[in-house]
Amino acid sequence: MGSIRKHGQTGALFFDFRYEGARCREYTTLPDTAANKKKMEKVLKMLEADIAAGTFDYRRYFPTSKNAARFDAAPAVSVAVTVTAPSAPMVAPTPLFKDFAETWYLEKEVEWRKSHRITVRRELDSLISRFGEKGVGQIIKADVLAYRAELGKVTARGKETKLSAARINKMLNPLRQILNEAADRFNFPTPCQNIKQLRIKRTDVDPFSLEDVRSILATVREDFRDYFTVRFFTGMRTGEVDGLKWKYVDFERRLILVRETVVLGDEEYTKTDGSQRDIQMSQLVFEALKRQQAATGKVSGFVFCNRLGKPLDHKNVTNRVWYPLLRHLGLKKRRPYQCRHTAATLWLAAGEAPEWIARQLGHTTTEMLFRVYSRYVPNLTRRDGSAFERLITQSIADTPLPVNPVEETHHV
Repeated sequence: MGSIRKHGQTGALFFDFRYEGARCREYTTLPDTAANKKKMEKVLKMLEADIAAGTFDYRRYFPTSKNAARFDAAPAVSVAVTVTAPSAPMVAPTPLFKDFAETWYLEKEVEWRKSHRITVRRELDSLISRFGEKGVGQIIKADVLAYRAELGKVTARGKETKLSAARINKMLNPLRQILNEAADRFNFPTPCQNIKQLRIKRTDVDPFSLEDVRSILATVREDFRDYFTVRFFTGMRTGEVDGLKWKYVDFERRLILVRETVVLGDEEYTKTDGSQRDIQMSQLVFEALKRQQAATGKVSGFVFCNRLGKPLDHKNVTNRVWYPLLRHLGLKKRRPYQCRHTAATLWLAAGEAPEWIARQLGHTTTEMLFRVYSRYVPNLTRRDGSAFERLITQSIADTPLPVNPVEETHHV
């Protein structure tokens, strides 16, 4: 009859049982608690039932044990076998990582956008090739850290630099979620505990100057001038402007109602609930949309569309219109998303209220606004303390400070 015992030195629990005439001890790192004992007793009960039925597979229960190889090779002799403590707690048999990962993906994909499903699927395939044949409960913290270290040595696709911290964090997120979910379902400690995300450098934006914007709008193809006017002066995200429909353009109130977005050709809900917003049209935007209405208002439900009335393909626009335009003007190569950052910095330069700007961009607070754009404000508005300096200097110069009568009497 097997038992659950406590190690005299470490205080951790271990299995003590007999198999094929040999005494076997399988150590864990689980502390001696009533809950852990209960879990291990369930495993022991299953283990002894399999031994009695002649179906016991040592490697299935203890895949990292040295004993597993011994019993694979030949029947055990009747001697006591002491197994050194493994680096991970022994848990009840769990599914292979590749099987549980697929289950997790099927359960979660209904929550995700198409673009996110594609991203996670790509990361999942990479994780399965790395961990697929391991029991999900046998993956330990050292395995996760080793994988992260390997990613840190990988060269980014199409670049000469290594993968960024942000990219590595994104690649590890599915692994973290899978292991956390498995730990919850199969009652074992998650190996991701206390593994912090890599520190990401401050978000760097590269907006255009107002002079750059003038040059771009004066030079761009006429059929895209209104498109980029709207992008530069509304701060709409790529999917939002590409997915904009005429039913969401309110000329009477001069509002653009952001309600949908287009991602990989599919019409979807906006990025977040906070992205649902009403953007006020400036005169430039109002006029651009009026011109666009004359061009596509009767052709498509989409404000900006191709010849078939379908939403624009942002990759096609970027590669065939945007990048050639920047090269022609001698401007630094930047993604069209910088139009959004340009709108934010121009609003700040104009002295608009930060709360209003945040609402126009679809942010629920001003935190991101100040974190991302604060370093541009002094150069754009001269709000760097110089205005205060001029104010107090002029005031003091024009109005002499009063003399303290106490001090005057003292000196007399």
